[in-house]
Amino acid sequence: MNTTTTSVRSQTEALLNGLCASLYEREEPVKLALLSAIAGESIFLLGPPGVGKSLIARRLKHAFRDGTSFEYLMSRFSTPDEIFGPVSIKKLKEEDRYERLTDNYLPGANIVFLDEIWKSGPAIQNALLTILNEKIYRNGEQEMRVDIKGIITASNELPPAKESFLPLWDRFLIRYEMGGIQQSQNFLRMITDTRDVYADEVPEEVKISNQQLNEWGKQIDEIAIPNEVLHTIQVIRHKLEENGQKANRETDPVRIYDRRWKKIIRLLRTSAFLNGRDQVDLMDAFLMVNCLWSQPQQREEIQEVVSEAIRKHGYSIAVNLNLLRKELNQFEQEVEDETRIKRSIAEDRLLPVQDEYYEFIQTEKQFQGSLLKIEEYNKLDIRDFQVVNIYDEGLKLRHRLQARKSQSQQHAIQISYDGVELTHPLRTHKVERSEVIFKQPHRLVREFWDERYEKLMRYILDQEKRLVDDQPEEIRLLKSNLFVDARRADIVTANLQEVTDALDKLKLRLEKLHYAYSEGG
Repeated sequence: MNTTTTSVRSQTEALLNGLCASLYEREEPVKLALLSAIAGESIFLLGPPGVGKSLIARRLKHAFRDGTSFEYLMSRFSTPDEIFGPVSIKKLKEEDRYERLTDNYLPGANIVFLDEIWKSGPAIQNALLTILNEKIYRNGEQEMRVDIKGIITASNELPPAKESFLPLWDRFLIRYEMGGIQQSQNFLRMITDTRDVYADEVPEEVKISNQQLNEWGKQIDEIAIPNEVLHTIQVIRHKLEENGQKANRETDPVRIYDRRWKKIIRLLRTSAFLNGRDQVDLMDAFLMVNCLWSQPQQREEIQEVVSEAIRKHGYSIAVNLNLLRKELNQFEQEVEDETRIKRSIAEDRLLPVQDEYYEFIQTEKQFQGSLLKIEEYNKLDIRDFQVVNIYDEGLKLRHRLQARKSQSQQHAIQISYDGVELTHPLRTHKVERSEVIFKQPHRLVREFWDERYEKLMRYILDQEKRLVDDQPEEIRLLKSNLFVDARRADIVTANLQEVTDALDKLKLRLEKLHYAYSEGG
């Protein structure tokens, strides 16, 4: 960052601190409102009455020096006179000119807030379209350039399904849905806070002047768009078009046309500039989510598409993990072949008999065919006799006898019956199992392996260091983005993190291998 960009970021940070002071859970819409105003765009707030939509507009005017605001609640009976000013009777009589007195009305304001925007009539809508598109108001025969920094519109509903509203709806670049305060502590602080939420808490020295805003506009146009951002936008565009062509969709397809994409680029450039950077980064690209939806239910799909595209094109540093894994696999196989001797061992194990509810084992000889529950057998020891239940093959109780595990014979029980102790083997079956015996490697082999271990470990450590040292400068700034939640940075750096995690796992495997042939583990 150079001195100029650093000062822009510092000023923006101070502006946001003042605009967000004494607000609770309204920081994001305030930030987006300021961003849209400096980008020369407009923002639409969707939400019920009483969630702070007008408060954001009134706060935003404090960001600009000599800022004036115009606020109006639309109704079906609203007239152009109420929005754009009354017709000048004097000029109409004396000069036969049809002009409005625009001072103290929308054309003479810097910040405009229009509530219940969808209740406006066609005449108001048409005039607003010209203002939104060209920052020009046609006042009679003359074209009047307006000095509107930001237009904030709001409603508790989406535009009606009429084509007449679509051009106006399309002009609102940022769309944000507002709700009530979610966190309990914030809610309690808000209702007990006695500060004036409409007070101007922005220091005069950080407010934006007209001259400064014009200079910023030229500098914003010079902000670079790197290839990874352009590729990400292309992927998002194609993915949304592809999703829109799928049948049996639960929501309407997302349709974005060229003009909106161009405006989005301007918004991303503005974000980069206000963050003190000379180029857009992938963190800025998350702002697109608030520019692409037409219905709230589309946001989840758009968030997923945007996040996946950013993750795919996120920052990465090439590390040949496949070659490293292959060499480590060969090393492990070589150590195993040299130090591990495998042999098969046959052993007797109790032959279980499975019932719907219990598992049994079967006796031989005198009580041949008799069954004993495995859980009772497991409770026996070789010292004391305990009472066990002996069942016949029909699982009916046959005897209750004193028994213990045999002291001299594995898989057998001693039963005390009529004062006589008899040993009864239990039915078993042969089970093959493998046994591995460790063989100490020859000293020369071990020395060769040590050299190989050191070489691989040194390579892994070098790659881990390179992942830190060779990271582009913008990665270190991701979590400091003024307009995007810092938690989104994890998506941008997911590729780097995956490589880091893979190297950690390979390093652990190598350390285990070294221990295995050194200590006989």
